[in-house]
Amino acid sequence: MSDSMNPSPTEQAPTEVGNIGTAEDLARADLYGLLAAFYLKAPAQEFLDLITASAPQEQSLNEVSPLLGVWLNLISAVRDSTASDWNAEYASEFMGVGRPNLFLNSSFYLAGHLNEKPLVEVRRALAEFGLESSEDVTETEDHVSALFEVMRYLIAGDDVEISNLTNQRVFFNDHIRPWYDDFCDAIEANPETHLYRPVAALTREFLAVEGQAFDMM
Repeated sequence: MSDSMNPSPTEQAPTEVGNIGTAEDLARADLYGLLAAFYLKAPAQEFLDLITASAPQEQSLNEVSPLLGVWLNLISAVRDSTASDWNAEYASEFMGVGRPNLFLNSSFYLAGHLNEKPLVEVRRALAEFGLESSEDVTETEDHVSALFEVMRYLIAGDDVEISNLTNQRVFFNDHIRPWYDDFCDAIEANPETHLYRPVAALTREFLAVEGQAFDMM
């Protein structure tokens, strides 16, 4: 993954990870952290400014890959918006009053309801890794931001018995791959979603690349 796609604004995401791994792996971990931050809550202006500042110089772009293309689209959306715009969209679409317009939990897409079997299975996987949610975390473990934070830890964590490629592949295939397309479809099909469409496009393209890489193992 190119450094031009790596603004590393992961301070908004909660999981602490190490600095172990190749540059490509650390870039993957950063991108999981960035996406987790977008879905956890509306981004702060400082977070958006970091993304804008990561834009590569045009003369450095010899060839634009699909992944880099959706990243550049997100930069464009961020550049033309403010934190208050993102906050308004996040509140209206992902929170709302009563039932939100868009759900952020795997249970909804896999089972049709929240707090269903997929959540139990995620909790079982986390228990096997020796991981548990912090007391101040209100989202359930099947929230997309939580799942992405687990992947970030499995890529860049310090404990190689847990943070390794085999666990990444198993967790991704079991708990992210079966539903991320439906999740991204829902965001992109929602007529009231504008700013989060390029986030969904980046999510889809990045996870597709991840899936292809795991299939080649």
